[in-house]
Amino acid sequence: MRTYSAKASDIKRKWYLIDAEGQVLGRMATVIANTLRGKTKPTFTPNVDTGDFVIVINAGKVRLTGKKPENKTYSRYTGYPGGYIVTPVSEVLKRHPERVIENAVRGMLPKTKLGRAVYKKMKVYSGSNHPHEAQQPEKLQLQK
Repeated sequence: MRTYSAKASDIKRKWYLIDAEGQVLGRMATVIANTLRGKTKPTFTPNVDTGDFVIVINAGKVRLTGKKPENKTYSRYTGYPGGYIVTPVSEVLKRHPERVIENAVRGMLPKTKLGRAVYKKMKVYSGSNHPHEAQQPEKLQLQK
């Protein structure tokens, strides 16, 4: 018995569409991360990008559970003295709602060249319109 190892030339990629309206952020992000990596396919190979493309619409209508809307924060450092910036998730959802989903999914992907390549296959839009109709994306149904 030989172990199957996918090659880049053998991979067939699909496009999936996810509507984030009313979806819990973390549960949706795990489905997106697994689809981007290709873990839902029988041909999954850990060292090869076997995943599919994912389009996320209505990013501003994603749902956070518990006290996360009040307590969750994003922090960054500018590199200058006193440049530590803490932003609450509610403010990020108002200004740039797509960043909340992007950060959640990025944290679930490998921190390698492969992870960065996989991340580029995700397209997130705050509204219900997207410019990828030509790819004929399949709707990926999630549980609410």
